[in-house]
Amino acid sequence: MTESWSRQLDLLIRSGTPLIWIRSHEEERVEALLAQASDRLGDRLLARWDFVGGLRGALGQEALGARQPMAVLQWLKERSSNDPTLLLLKDVHRFCDDPGIARMLRNLASELRSTPHTLILSCGQWTPPADLDEALTLLDLPLPREEELRTLLSNIARASGSVLEEDVLEELTHACCGLSEARVRHVAAKALAQRGCLSRDDLSDVLEEKRLSLARSEVLEFCRTDATPADIGGLETLKHWLDQRHRAFSDEARRFGLPLPRGVLLVGPQGTGKSLTARAIAHSWSMPLLRLDVGRLFSGLVGASEARTRDMILRAEAMAPCVLWIDEIDKGFGQDSRSDGGTSQRVLATVLTWMAEKRSAVFVVATANGVERLPPELLRKGRFDEIFLLDLPSREERCGILSLHLQRRRPQLDLPLSTVVDRTESYSGAELEQVVIEAMHLAFAERRELNESDLIKAASQLVPLARTAREQLDALKQWASAGRARPASLRQVTNPDAP
Repeated sequence: MTESWSRQLDLLIRSGTPLIWIRSHEEERVEALLAQASDRLGDRLLARWDFVGGLRGALGQEALGARQPMAVLQWLKERSSNDPTLLLLKDVHRFCDDPGIARMLRNLASELRSTPHTLILSCGQWTPPADLDEALTLLDLPLPREEELRTLLSNIARASGSVLEEDVLEELTHACCGLSEARVRHVAAKALAQRGCLSRDDLSDVLEEKRLSLARSEVLEFCRTDATPADIGGLETLKHWLDQRHRAFSDEARRFGLPLPRGVLLVGPQGTGKSLTARAIAHSWSMPLLRLDVGRLFSGLVGASEARTRDMILRAEAMAPCVLWIDEIDKGFGQDSRSDGGTSQRVLATVLTWMAEKRSAVFVVATANGVERLPPELLRKGRFDEIFLLDLPSREERCGILSLHLQRRRPQLDLPLSTVVDRTESYSGAELEQVVIEAMHLAFAERRELNESDLIKAASQLVPLARTAREQLDALKQWASAGRARPASLRQVTNPDAP
């Protein structure tokens, strides 16, 4: 555990805080940390209670209060001040709606101030009764930090009779960030059962465990991706910029004085590669990709949306280093706050404050199809490192995109593309992919090989978005041309390093 958290716990105990709520689902870890605190503080007994087993750790009182929470609370109340005690209650929050239990806890909150005893409640998500809430001192237990995970993995490897190489230990430590201690032990146990030792082969198991962990989240999704920058046609300026930012995550960059990269906002019409770019970043940087569904942040219960937002931030930071993909952010935060009582504004304020002040290696990739609904404070410098406009592809980029999709699906073909490139002006990357797929359908239906005429025919049948939404695209280009966004393609920039 980090020293700051341990010092905070020790201070609360030494200052006579009567009721402490340690918010965590990791019961074994909480118990181990309290045992360490008991040793540090010297003369305090650590006793534990759960509903089934009753009291443990107090000589002569074993199993006291089994299925009787009031009995163990009475035991602590009558405990002599000559025997300082830390009493850990694991299940009592389930009984706090009982008027008697709630009254007893409130009485103890007052009476224990004059004794050296401390009552500690351990549970995860819980909404205490209003009259009890003021008596509790909340102490959040964060997920294990890197140094804790490194020690844990080293100890597990040593206990299994093997020693981890430093580079393998480093990779596994980074990969396990965001998992609880119990989950790490579970992954390690599977690895030892399969291969008898910990190794790089366990990285895939760690990622799968993270996916399962995030599957319990209502707002974050763990996305698998095998996309690479090579799968994206054009956007050379953006690719060059991303390569620079990737190097800025290194320890060498910290020694140089560079801060951790914040993120990037990708703006452009549909089908220009924004989502594909987010996936390619995560894959090429070897980071987990977390997709945030902004719509799921908003709940009908008062205060629930803000709580979900805080939980999302904690989960993302626990997974760091990672890529947080906020898809179609304009739809999530572009609504009128007057229609929801200001909830969207409060949620947005929480997200913006975090983006401006975060010190974790969470790289935010936000995508938007339009900017007219984006709140101005989201576009202010300091939220993102840069804003890029992903425009419709140029002639050279269209040729590259068509070649890429043909090479992926019919690698043995070498078709002339100049005519179809000329006839697909204002087509997006997604629409060019659809041209190739439609042409293949035409050829396959006639049981022959794909040819140039199929591509030309497919292109003539498709109506691009640029024709049906021309006003929106023109407004987007005009907005970007005022210096609000950098073009993602080389065709408009002679030097990719130019601001």
